[in-house]
Amino acid sequence: MSKLPPLRFQAAAESAFRRELMLEADAYLKSRGTDRFGDGWLALKAAGLAAALLLAYALALTAGTRWHFVPAYVAFLFLAMALAMNTLHDAAHAALFRSPRLNRWWKRLASIPVGIDANYWTLRHVHFHHTYANVEGYDLDTEPNPFLRQTPFQAWSPQYRYQHLYWPLVAALSLPYLCWYSDWADRLGATKVAGSSGTSGWREWAAFLLSKAAHITIVLVLPALALRQAGIGWWELAGWYLLGQMLASCLLVAMILGTHWAEVEFFQPGADGRMPHTWHEHSFLTTCDWTPAPAWIGYWLGGLNAHLTHHLFPTYSHRHYPALAKIVARAASRHGLAYRELNYSQLIASQQTFLRAMGRRPDIPTQTH
Repeated sequence: MSKLPPLRFQAAAESAFRRELMLEADAYLKSRGTDRFGDGWLALKAAGLAAALLLAYALALTAGTRWHFVPAYVAFLFLAMALAMNTLHDAAHAALFRSPRLNRWWKRLASIPVGIDANYWTLRHVHFHHTYANVEGYDLDTEPNPFLRQTPFQAWSPQYRYQHLYWPLVAALSLPYLCWYSDWADRLGATKVAGSSGTSGWREWAAFLLSKAAHITIVLVLPALALRQAGIGWWELAGWYLLGQMLASCLLVAMILGTHWAEVEFFQPGADGRMPHTWHEHSFLTTCDWTPAPAWIGYWLGGLNAHLTHHLFPTYSHRHYPALAKIVARAASRHGLAYRELNYSQLIASQQTFLRAMGRRPDIPTQTH
C-alpha cells in the first residue's frame, strides 16, 4: 500500500491563538505545581478499575452456572474497555507516564483484555485521525465502507438511506472488526498504516502475535477450561464473548461517534496537499466538546467527551481537560473561533441530522415545505 502524499496546514508558529493557548495552559500547570501527565488520583482510578476487572474475571471463572457466569464475564469486558478509555488512551498520546517506556508497556498490557493491537491502534488514532481529522483519504476513521457514508466526497449506496437507524449496530461491531479484521489487515500490509514507523521486523510480528494469543487465552481458553463442569461449550462461550465485545464497543463508540459529525466540515485536499487553515483552526472546524449529565459520568469516560479540547491538547492527561476546556473557550472567544459545547441530546440530534444528510442520494435535492 503506497504512502499518502504529505498534507500541509497553514503555519501556526505565529498564530496569536496558538501562542495564547499554550501560555495559558503552561500558566495553569505552574499555578498547580503539576505537569501534563497523570497523577496519583489517576493511578488510584486505574487501580480501582483494574481491581474491579480482576474481580469480575475471577467471578466469571468460578461461576457454577451459566447465569452466574454471563453477568460477571460481560462486566469484565466492559471494565476492560473502561480501563482502556481511562489509561490506554492517555498512554497512546504519551500522557499517562513521564517515561515513554512505561507508556509503551502499559499500552500493551491494557490492550490485551480489549483485544486490539496497541501499536496499530496508536498509529491509526494518533498519527492519522488526530493529524488529519475529517480529511478525506487521510483520516482512517472516516474511510469509505459499505455501512456508513461519513463524508460528502464518498460514493453513495442505497443502504445508506437507513444508516441513521442502524448506526448502533455499526458501533457495536466496531471493536470486533478492529480486533479480528483491521489489526490483521494492518499487520499484513493491506492498509495505509503499512510502512509506518515501528511496524516492521520480527519483534513487531512477535509482539502482535503474543498480544493476540494472550487475548484469546484470557477471554476464551481459560474460561472454557474453567467452565466445563457448568456445561458451557466453546461455541456458546464465543457467543457471549462477541455479545460482550459488541456491548462494550457500542458504549464507547456512542460516546464519541457524533463528535466529528455534529455540524462540522469535511475536507478533500488538492494535489498540492495544502489546507486553507492552521491545524488548530482545523480542530474547531471538525469536532466539538459535549457535556454528560450527570457531570460525574465524564470522569469515567477518560475525558472523551471533551473531544475538541483533547484534539487541541492531545499530549495532556485527561485529568486536565475540565480546566483546559475553560481555557479553550476563553481563548476562542477572543480570537473569533467557534467553541461548541453540546449536551448529549444535542450531540445525538446533530448526529442523526448528519447521518440522514449523508444517507440521502446526492443527486436528489432536499425537499422544502
